[in-house]
Amino acid sequence: MGLYLIESSLNESLKNTEAFEQKVEKLEENLQEELIEVQVASDFGRAFFIFEADDESSLKQQLEKEELPVDLSKEVRIVGQDLEEAKQQKEKINYLVEWNLPDNLTMDQYLERKKKNSVHYAEVPEVSFSRTYVCEDMTKCLCFYDAPDDESVVRAREAVKAPIDSITQLSDKK
Repeated sequence: MGLYLIESSLNESLKNTEAFEQKVEKLEENLQEELIEVQVASDFGRAFFIFEADDESSLKQQLEKEELPVDLSKEVRIVGQDLEEAKQQKEKINYLVEWNLPDNLTMDQYLERKKKNSVHYAEVPEVSFSRTYVCEDMTKCLCFYDAPDDESVVRAREAVKAPIDSITQLSDKK
């Protein structure tokens, strides 16, 4: 059993909370796999799904059958939070930071760097770090935060010496 990130560009019919939630509900009804979490951009342009599944190819087929295009599919690991905690989704998150990892960075180096630098989040108390999903192939990671605005997320990333390739404000879909 692995964890998989699926990124999807949403079509015009899913550009509001009600339509998106209905689509996710239908997807969950027809899935064999467990949907751990789904986050959607505030403009409903992109969605980020995390699944626990045995088979990546059948997972992709199921999403495409539900008319959710698969732009990216990667095996990931969760860092900074236990998987069971992530399944509960009790804390608020409203920003997602994507970082395309440098070619030479190994998982062990990433984890050591994270451990060393995470203490610096305390320098930006208005931002709460939640969790990160790191692609097993070390191409990118997605970090989730609760923050008042983009600028505070940037300050938090600077404090922990971590680059930003993109920041996405997430919908408060729940």
